Amino acid sequence: MVNKIYKVLRYRFYRLFAHKYPKKWADVLFQHYFGHKIDWENPSDINEKINWLKFNHDTSSWTELSDKFKVRKYVEDKGFGDALPELYGKWDRVEDIEWDLLPDKFVMKVNNGSGDIIICDNKRILDKNVVEKKMRHLLGLRFGDRFAEPHYNEIQPCIIAEEYLNPHEQLIKSSSLVDYKIWVLNGKPEFIFVYLNRNKDGFCMNIFDTNWNPHPEYAVETPHAKVMRDSISQPVSLEKMLEMAVVLAGKEPQVRVDLYEVGGKPYFGELTFTAAGGYLNHFTQELLDIMGDKCSIN
Repeated sequence: MVNKIYKVLRYRFYRLFAHKYPKKWADVLFQHYFGHKIDWENPSDINEKINWLKFNHDTSSWTELSDKFKVRKYVEDKGFGDALPELYGKWDRVEDIEWDLLPDKFVMKVNNGSGDIIICDNKRILDKNVVEKKMRHLLGLRFGDRFAEPHYNEIQPCIIAEEYLNPHEQLIKSSSLVDYKIWVLNGKPEFIFVYLNRNKDGFCMNIFDTNWNPHPEYAVETPHAKVMRDSISQPVSLEKMLEMAVVLAGKEPQVRVDLYEVGGKPYFGELTFTAAGGYLNHFTQELLDIMGDKCSIN
């Protein structure tokens, strides 16, 4: 019992500390992951620069563009409305969810989180009570505290339901949707991180340049991240994806544009300004340095 109380109090202390002192919390996390604090005066690799940008860059647009509901208008205004999954509904409270209006298949998520997605491929067997409990929990979280990402805490949380994209309609065999995460550094797409076969235990991945040359030497295998050394087919819409990434990234020093391809057509996922919170740890230091060199923060 004493141990349990201690763990609860410690957790609450760290959450309070993270919320009140996010920059100091960023240093604590960086020390935990990499063994040293952030060089705020001369950030070098991409992790340090992501953290530097959190607290020194004009991030006024990050809140809106990280909002999975509001970003839809931005994507449409940029001319890529046809790449948006269909929106079925948006609700501010769990009690407002219009279950009867949802189709048999859909995905449900909060607009300010990451990875906590309900994938429903058969509404008739969906346990709505379990979903509502999870959504209620997610709506109450301060997502930006966990990895010192203050812009997420400025998002007004809501629930959205969108079109279910069928992974079996992809040209690449994968048990999950294949994520094409295109890194745009100072307006130029540089690398594409490809994630597939996601499940509760982890995922498979590889890294490509924009000419679709694989670079598994830049990936670090962990218990949760398996490096795919077999060939992964180039997406049919790669050229369109790269065009979308450049336009959507705008003038940001760095941003990751996450896309999917189903039936040969690209779909928008999200814009990520603080990938892994700025603590990317399953890539080699060489790659982190290369990306840092390509990201100008002057």
